[in-house]
Amino acid sequence: MKYFNSAGIDIGYVVIGMAVVIIILFIMLVINMSKVKNMCARYEKFMEGEDGKSLEKTISDKLDAISVLEDSVKDINGQIKDIVRILEKTYKKTGLVKYDAFEEVGGQLSFALALLTSENDGFILNSMYSSREGCFNYVKEVINGETFVILSAEEQQALNEAKHNNGLKKSIIE
Repeated sequence: MKYFNSAGIDIGYVVIGMAVVIIILFIMLVINMSKVKNMCARYEKFMEGEDGKSLEKTISDKLDAISVLEDSVKDINGQIKDIVRILEKTYKKTGLVKYDAFEEVGGQLSFALALLTSENDGFILNSMYSSREGCFNYVKEVINGETFVILSAEEQQALNEAKHNNGLKKSIIE
């Protein structure tokens, strides 16, 4: 007390300050006890009906199931990559031109159809319809977007349409 008086501090202020600190500490204690009680309740619910060994077995089973799922995902990704590789060789670019091959036939019953892969390999099928002589079909091979034979105007138009047709979009899996 004499120390407070010699420093010029009123003891009443010290007691009030200590009381405020004690009240704050008490409030913090109540809050912490409430949090611990909630955590204990959640722990009890988690451990309900389980002992340490059965809980360990449950966790081990779940980890094994995750391992099996990871293997399945790897297999599925491999299958998807195989499918994408196969799709790269399929005909997915098309060009179709309908026309009248002969003057006596109307209705555009003749056609030139170009089917190409993503690398522009494929073929052109030209079907020319005649009312007197029947239907004539011609196939011309296409390699890298080019042919080694002369194309009719309709065949060239079908080839150009197919080359500029994007077909399916590239896969994001690669």
